[in-house]
Amino acid sequence: MRPLAALLALALAPGAWAEMKSVNPTVQKIVDSVSQDHVIEILKKLEGFGTRNIFSEQDNPTHGIGAARRWIYDQFKSYSPRLEVSFDSYRVKKKGRVFRDVELHNVVAVLPGKLNPERQFIISGHYDSIALLRRPPADGNTPPTAGTSGGTDGNSSGGSANGASPNGEFRMDASSFAPTEPGVTDDGSGTAAVMELARIMSQYEFEKTIVFIAFAGEEEGLVGSTLYARKAKQENRIIDGVLNNDIIGSEVSGNGRIDNGMLQLYSEDPADSGSRQLARYIKEVGERYLPSMKVDLVFRSDRIGRGGDHTPFNQEGYAGVRFTTPNENYANQHTVTDTFENTSPSYATRVIKVNGAALASLALAPKAPVVTEVLATGPRKGQTVPLISRGKSRYDAQLKWKNENPEPDLVGYAIVMRPTTAAYWQKEIFVGNVTEYLMKDVSIDDVVFGVKAIDKDGNESLVSPYIQGPRPKLEIETY
Repeated sequence: MRPLAALLALALAPGAWAEMKSVNPTVQKIVDSVSQDHVIEILKKLEGFGTRNIFSEQDNPTHGIGAARRWIYDQFKSYSPRLEVSFDSYRVKKKGRVFRDVELHNVVAVLPGKLNPERQFIISGHYDSIALLRRPPADGNTPPTAGTSGGTDGNSSGGSANGASPNGEFRMDASSFAPTEPGVTDDGSGTAAVMELARIMSQYEFEKTIVFIAFAGEEEGLVGSTLYARKAKQENRIIDGVLNNDIIGSEVSGNGRIDNGMLQLYSEDPADSGSRQLARYIKEVGERYLPSMKVDLVFRSDRIGRGGDHTPFNQEGYAGVRFTTPNENYANQHTVTDTFENTSPSYATRVIKVNGAALASLALAPKAPVVTEVLATGPRKGQTVPLISRGKSRYDAQLKWKNENPEPDLVGYAIVMRPTTAAYWQKEIFVGNVTEYLMKDVSIDDVVFGVKAIDKDGNESLVSPYIQGPRPKLEIETY
């Protein structure tokens, strides 16, 4: 924690703030508490259910998806009385890869915030698994084998849902699934991230609410997350970010590449979307608390032709990103060989630490300032515009922002800047506890600006960028 005198000095010398970045002891303690031993226990237990396919047994106490979800629920309940644990349940009708009507249950644990409980951050993974049988050509006699091309996750293509394809891929029906579907890397590893951070973070209090979710039905087309995101939008929930973890347990690629010092973080366009701001934040904070881990930002929503449980949130207008390994092994994905033996708990643990650093920082930080307003009068009435102008001189950068009901520990704001062609913020100026700032002789046309809130402990909000919307289409009447 920084002493008040140092904070006042920063307010008097704004340029010093970027040089004074440090770690928050609480966040560091959370990161250091992530246990590889606990991650191993979770991965082995999930493997032990044999299958977590959504069409598997619901009532067996030790086998199938029903046993898995009840165990996850019980684990959440055991971590802390602060966690509000529930099943988010649906009856899903037959359609596409959902080849028959089925009950689906997301497992949710909510850690309510103390200051801004209405604002939520979600961390997620999917606990369902799949291993499909590759079928021979329609006129062949070769028996089916376990395996697929690795393209059945999310909303990607990966075979026919209505029968065997001509090239001998798979069909989605009751006979499609392998005897065992361990799903340890995909996505027991993501589920382990959710559970391990729920265990640790439920021992602390945060300003904002954290929601830990193990989704079901991801392998059938993001079913569980789609239903949850849709309901959240209908209920006008404020979700400031979704940290989705999918396939974070592999450090050895199918082509032999090995790397346990990098993770990939996918975020949707455009360049200053909420998802992109979330990704930049995670990279900066994650590498601050775990400098041995490089967070490689990939500026697209997901891998080509594929999707994850952050995608439905993006579609509903929420910021969301995907944590994943750069070293996928397609020979193991969606097969009987996606086992604990072929998973790296040490790599998963490192990715979980990055998640913990970012999630704790976000949940402890002030809310992001508002940098737009809706015009109430004039020819552009009703339009949302950024609170940025050229000032009285017309050659300066005049920035304004709003923050209703600021947090009592708010110390001020920092302005960030970068060239329009740059991927990351390149300059940061702490301007104190004000709601406007004038930059002399700086053109607003050549630079992207943003502003973030900072509290007395150095916790930083997400950046609110000043984005110029598209020019309205002009309607012209002719005669």
